[in-house]
Amino acid sequence: MLRLIGFGVFGLFGDKFFVIWRMEIAVVNGPNLGRLGKRLPEVYGNKSLQEVESELRALFPRVQWTFFQSNHEGQLIDFLESSGAECLIINGGALAHQSYALADALEAWEGAAVEIHISNVFKREVYRHQSLLAPHVIGQIYGLGVDGYLLAARWLIHRYEASV
Repeated sequence: MLRLIGFGVFGLFGDKFFVIWRMEIAVVNGPNLGRLGKRLPEVYGNKSLQEVESELRALFPRVQWTFFQSNHEGQLIDFLESSGAECLIINGGALAHQSYALADALEAWEGAAVEIHISNVFKREVYRHQSLLAPHVIGQIYGLGVDGYLLAARWLIHRYEASV
């Protein structure tokens, strides 16, 4: 007997109860992040977005990952509107500081979201100091390089593992 509940499969094997959880995390990246590892490596590091994605898959194999990157605001909004993931890691890039439309889409998104920025935005231009996404996420990670993705994933997994 097996049945799907939320992001876990629960079942009975003889008289033993077991849980195999599988949650989905969507990772959404905004403008210029497709050039990660090439663009301003002194600010953003040398790892490519594909390397970050591979690392997430390897470190957290029980997670169903969906990765999306676009330089276009409307495509990011369309993705958020169609995503069925329980959790979201979002790096909106410069749109985090400028896009009310992306903030509105994130506000309407149902699920737990963490915002990350690879660089420490508070050591950069003043316009980067405010995130329009901030009111619509559970937490934020700034300035820890691409490790911010791993930390966000670990936190989301821990949070939802405890609720299974």
